[in-house]
Amino acid sequence: MSTVLTSTAVDMIAIFKALSEPLRVEVIELLREKEMCVCDLCDRLNVAQSKLSFHLKTLKQAGLVRSRQEGRWIYYRLNLSRLVELEEYLSDFRRYSPRLPARTCSPDE
Repeated sequence: MSTVLTSTAVDMIAIFKALSEPLRVEVIELLREKEMCVCDLCDRLNVAQSKLSFHLKTLKQAGLVRSRQEGRWIYYRLNLSRLVELEEYLSDFRRYSPRLPARTCSPDE
């Protein structure tokens, strides 16, 4: 890994990787509405539990979702603080990046 990257940037890479899979984005979209158990997520997404479990693990490792167990069921919800971190990271680009002109060279060069 490059020494240019901050620990925050490395954390963001994990989030971007987790969000690079459309099924995981669908999970995030469903969890925007409410906390859901795995069986309900499987039904709504029309996927097998084994496939969904792999994707939920990735989202959890990236810190985007949290889980809790209630009896036999595992319920998932968004980790809102992690989403705030992502939002702040991205907003820093807008806030601190210089606005460069569209063309920086003279046409004669």
